Amino acid sequence: MGKKLVMAQKRGETRALCLGVAMVVCAVITYYILGTTVLPLYQKSVWTQESTCHLIETNIRDQEELEGKKVPQYPCLWVNVSAVGRWAVLYHTEDTRHQNQQCSYIPGSLDNYRVARADVEMVRARFHQRRVFYCFSSSRENETSVLYRRLYGPQALLFSLFWPTFLLTGGLLVIAMVKLNRSLSILAAQR
Repeated sequence: MGKKLVMAQKRGETRALCLGVAMVVCAVITYYILGTTVLPLYQKSVWTQESTCHLIETNIRDQEELEGKKVPQYPCLWVNVSAVGRWAVLYHTEDTRHQNQQCSYIPGSLDNYRVARADVEMVRARFHQRRVFYCFSSSRENETSVLYRRLYGPQALLFSLFWPTFLLTGGLLVIAMVKLNRSLSILAAQR
């Protein structure tokens, strides 16, 4: 009976040790992936200055208004604001600016025109309710655009690093508990 108990204990320790090592390896791989994808985007972001934006005008651009220009055929919102003492175009995120420079906000669902139009009108109404809001501007002097929300800000970076850190800490804790259990069982056997 005692020999079976010792063998079962060793198998359990080995499995727990493998689990801890696997957790640490997964955390290291995740850190590497985040370090090569999210971290460079965070470091390259020039939208670091938080400023106050005052709404000047909003305009819903439809497919009729954009004829003759090479833009997708969907409704979008164009927002002009006053930020850092100058006129600027507001973009929802960094990606919105790269997708279409003639739209401040692009609706999420582009399949149905009516749903997209309703989404754009709802966002426009929110801007008219709050005419003063925080936005992010660039440190460049000739920049005439600002962002409503940063995709690659410090909060996104911390949120991305939370789970790998949790996984690494848990793995190291499992390994430490197995080692502690082994040393305590050796001490108990010697007495």
